[in-house]
Amino acid sequence: MKTDNEKKKVSTEETLQKNKKAAHLTKQEEFVKKHRRHHHEIASWRTLLFVLFLVLWEISAELKWIDSFFFSSPSRVVQCFAEQIRNNSMLSHIGVTLFETLFSFLLVLLFSLLVSTLLWYSAKLSEILEPYLVVLNSLPKSALAPLFIVWLGTGTRTIIVAGMSVAIFGSIISFYTGFQQVDREKITLIYTLGGTRRDAFSKVVLPGSVPILLSTAKVNIGLALVGVIIGEFLAARRGLGYLIIYGSQVFQLDMVITSIIILCIIALGFYKSIQIIEHQIKIRFKM
Repeated sequence: MKTDNEKKKVSTEETLQKNKKAAHLTKQEEFVKKHRRHHHEIASWRTLLFVLFLVLWEISAELKWIDSFFFSSPSRVVQCFAEQIRNNSMLSHIGVTLFETLFSFLLVLLFSLLVSTLLWYSAKLSEILEPYLVVLNSLPKSALAPLFIVWLGTGTRTIIVAGMSVAIFGSIISFYTGFQQVDREKITLIYTLGGTRRDAFSKVVLPGSVPILLSTAKVNIGLALVGVIIGEFLAARRGLGYLIIYGSQVFQLDMVITSIIILCIIALGFYKSIQIIEHQIKIRFKM
């Protein structure tokens, strides 16, 4: 049987443990609240700056500080967007650009992953192709667009290829560099345990490169959008790039600025989508 002193000692220890646990939970809650408060503060400042920009833009146009014919204004942009929606043309143009961008991005992702995997499997092949990849990545892609039109004609296929050309070579280089930076000791351990090169790639290299793959994807989605717009400038009859060129030719600058703002919103949406996917992957795999 336990004596009274032993019982008191056990009770005191249990109380101390409970107090420590409560203090730890309190610190966690304070950290979470501070983290959320910080994000809310940043979001509030961003929203405030955006609203101030719109107000200043509108006031400048109303007071004739700027020529609204050339610089438009928020009210004119909203009016132009509403008219395009009523004509059922704006949604069609947005849908075309979205489809071409997403398709280009997915092709860039798959092709880059395939080529960088082949380069990792064959060191000799990577040494042979490295200078070609660097040179092709440094080429101005807008200079290639006229060639794509000659080779492929006008239409969606040319625009998708133009979107791929902007991101593909840099993506391959980034993926391959990420594969090379994986801890060599882990790969050696796989070989020591009797694993093959395929095991090393699937169990160490590819999982270890996920952060680089995700960060590269954030860049690639923007580059694919840039390439698609370049293609639409030259070889399209639909899409936001076509609206920008058409609006500038007929001096409908409200249409041009409206299309540019929509492109900014699309780019932000793409970035946030990949950021959410990245966050979910990190939570699931505890990265």
